[in-house]
Amino acid sequence: MFYYDSTFVILIPAILLSLYAQAKIQSTYSRYSKQYSLSGLTGAEAARRILNYNGLYDVAIEMIPGNLTDHYDPRNRVLRLSQGVYHSSSIAAIGVAAHEAGHALQHNMGYAPLIFRNALVPVANIGSNLSWVLIVLGIFLSSAGLINLGILLFTAVVLFQVITLPVEFNASSRALKQLDNYNILYKEELYKAKKVLSAAALTYVAATLMAVSQLLRLLVLTRDSRD
Repeated sequence: MFYYDSTFVILIPAILLSLYAQAKIQSTYSRYSKQYSLSGLTGAEAARRILNYNGLYDVAIEMIPGNLTDHYDPRNRVLRLSQGVYHSSSIAAIGVAAHEAGHALQHNMGYAPLIFRNALVPVANIGSNLSWVLIVLGIFLSSAGLINLGILLFTAVVLFQVITLPVEFNASSRALKQLDNYNILYKEELYKAKKVLSAAALTYVAATLMAVSQLLRLLVLTRDSRD
């Protein structure tokens, strides 16, 4: 028998925004990955220059496989750049590399939202893996305790997504200032790099909206089971 889940409508705005955000970052990155900077610096070289100018000589830069898999590892103090960013001197690559260097700057100065987010990582990982299992098991066993525990764990996932927003926006702001201060990109190039980083930021907004929407849907779905 066909089952209609009316709560799915809660997710529609988040799904639409996610689709738009993915299309936006792909098209924007693709466009500016074909436009090269006047400085001729690669993404790795731009990131190294930013790190060195800020005294972060001990932060290593490594190349990793994948597309837009770039990230900063605070545990090992390593900035990892995808191959397309590491070797490319495009405006898009330099913008992305500078953004990740921005996370290293946050870490170095003890930026509170970053520290809070890093502390949430273990709980958020557990929540993303176990929350639905506990909730489904709780519904099957008519256990309000298991349902509530599952929702609590998923709330940690939502909190992680929410705190990610200021961390990412701040890293992009730092990146653009560094690119400007040290003449890595020039005025028109900075404007284009900002468009790349703004498109990337939209994906985090979409992920946050999806997490919040999922939590609301969970609360609606399990309301009767927890009574």
